[in-house]
Amino acid sequence: MAASAKTIPLESSNAISDWTVVLPRRGKRRRSFLKSKHPEQNQQPWAPTDLEMDLRRESKLMEKIQMCMKKLENSTFYHVLLDQVQSPHVLEAFLRVLGSESKMQMVVYGIGSIESYEPPRLQLSLAMLLKRKFSWIGDIEVFDPILSATESRVLENLGCSVLSVNEQGQRQASKPTLFFMPHCEAELYDNLVQANWRTERLNNIVLFGNSFGTYEEHVSEFRSSTIVDSSRHILAVRKFTHEFAINTVSDDYFGAFHDTSWHFFSIVA
Repeated sequence: MAASAKTIPLESSNAISDWTVVLPRRGKRRRSFLKSKHPEQNQQPWAPTDLEMDLRRESKLMEKIQMCMKKLENSTFYHVLLDQVQSPHVLEAFLRVLGSESKMQMVVYGIGSIESYEPPRLQLSLAMLLKRKFSWIGDIEVFDPILSATESRVLENLGCSVLSVNEQGQRQASKPTLFFMPHCEAELYDNLVQANWRTERLNNIVLFGNSFGTYEEHVSEFRSSTIVDSSRHILAVRKFTHEFAINTVSDDYFGAFHDTSWHFFSIVA
């Protein structure tokens, strides 16, 4: 597929067969996502449905997250991942996305309930530890429609910004952006790729999330599904994708990070 034009043609859509992917969603509920050629039309104002303020709950959750960060920071998994990020090939890919910018903002979609489940706490802890470790990672924005008021306040106390709009995963990357999205639904990844279906935008993206390679493998194995149309951008962008799988190292981190990869999109205008 030629990529000389700024808008990338979606030539491979007719070649995609029906398929099914069932992914683990521990601590996360399945959601429905909207599709549109105009992403801004789908974005809706959002606020937690529960407005109760419970300082004891907040304190307990903050303690859980701090303990989780300490556990993760001292783990072999975390140090292996740091070594991967600082390896020549991966670091070069990050620096290419950064370009002349000094910071890469981080957007965390679909984190799940950090109060109820450990995998979302581990995922959040990793995002925060990466920001602490690397000076080129900028502010962290977080969104999940199931976040409670307590979780939102704790996130803000941790230095994150909780989005007040449900972007449906359709943030357009006008500047270098790390989308931190482990174990999200295929539709959310597809929304992200579709919203950035231009050379200059895809080149601004680093995606930490489910392996696109695994999605492609499922296409060849399964032939019956109703979600193929909502996943076609994931498959079409594969030929432009450089993927680096992470090593979960131990069972302690399998639930939160298995089948997760760094994705970089290298498209020559």
